[in-house]
Amino acid sequence: MLASLRRGIRTLGSRRIYILMLIIVPLACAFFFLNLMNEGLPTRIPVGVVDMDQTEMSRSLTRKLGATELLEINHTFSSYHEAYEKVLQGELYGFFYIPRNFQDKAVAGEQPSLNFYSNMTIFVPGTLSYKGFKTIAVTTSSGMVETELVSVGLSEGAVGALTMPINFPTHPIGNPWINYSYYLSSSFIIGVVALLAMIMTCFTLGQEIKNETSPEWIATARGSMLRAIVGQLLPQTIVLTVVGVAIQSLLYGWLHFPMNGPAWRMILAMFLMVTASQSFGVFVFEIVPNLRLSLSVVSLLGILAFSLAGFSFPVEQMYGSLGIFSYILPIRYYFLIYIDQALNGQELYYSRFYYMALLAFDLLPFLMAGRLKRRALNPVYVP
Repeated sequence: MLASLRRGIRTLGSRRIYILMLIIVPLACAFFFLNLMNEGLPTRIPVGVVDMDQTEMSRSLTRKLGATELLEINHTFSSYHEAYEKVLQGELYGFFYIPRNFQDKAVAGEQPSLNFYSNMTIFVPGTLSYKGFKTIAVTTSSGMVETELVSVGLSEGAVGALTMPINFPTHPIGNPWINYSYYLSSSFIIGVVALLAMIMTCFTLGQEIKNETSPEWIATARGSMLRAIVGQLLPQTIVLTVVGVAIQSLLYGWLHFPMNGPAWRMILAMFLMVTASQSFGVFVFEIVPNLRLSLSVVSLLGILAFSLAGFSFPVEQMYGSLGIFSYILPIRYYFLIYIDQALNGQELYYSRFYYMALLAFDLLPFLMAGRLKRRALNPVYVP
């Protein structure tokens, strides 16, 4: 084992790509995502207004739209088609449409309509623009009703009870600040670490076969495939775990992301996630013992993990044929541990299956180790 470890350490220092991919890239991605999501919640979404009424009431409505923290009125249009073209060109994420005779109908009690359009192709800004539009539309409608009821003699207290008979206070659990970075950054950055672990595992094993040094690699481990794999990958495991813990320290210590449970539970999850990702990479290479093809497979699966692991869209709402793939990716279980332990602060008992799932991934290399050993003893590189 010591001879295999020395070989793994020499491999780690043999090429600059290992330092680049195991240290520089994950840290650079961490700083990139954290700087991108520095505000926590995207604000001032660029939108437009189509004011066909051009009255005091419509101008007041436009000022209210511009005063909200979610929206920024970048353009005022004179027609629906002009605003629609700007949305198609990607300059705006939506627009608010005020029809003609809006003020006259409102004063006459004819219930005028307000229309708003949001571009949901880009989900987050589209959703936020929809939220801002709907808030203004609802408050405007309530204000008009209150004005009409007060004009007929009702008191303001009675009007308030009629227009909003039930108050719905909100208490977001685990993330009361509704900070997008608290789950997006934590998920995407660690997802990059998992992706790099799989890529570098396939790259390391593929280089042994490509350079025809794999028989020497097996001989160094005295014929044991297990010792050969562990000795070659353990130095990378240590480096990636240290980098991962450093990223966790940046998130939970420096930036004060929610950590409602003991820190060691997330550190353990990081270590298990790294080893699970490496084991998954070994398993893929056992199935496809080719440098180019194995890198393509793990890269594809690693990128799909950002969509299928439930970071931005709940797995329960996915089509079953797609949602089932989320459970064969190690990063999914780290994400569930993060929700339970860091955000919700639950007891370790409730996350036991997720830790066990990460441990189960470490058994994958045993399934086809014999196939990899035969290929390693008779290396044939297929470009």
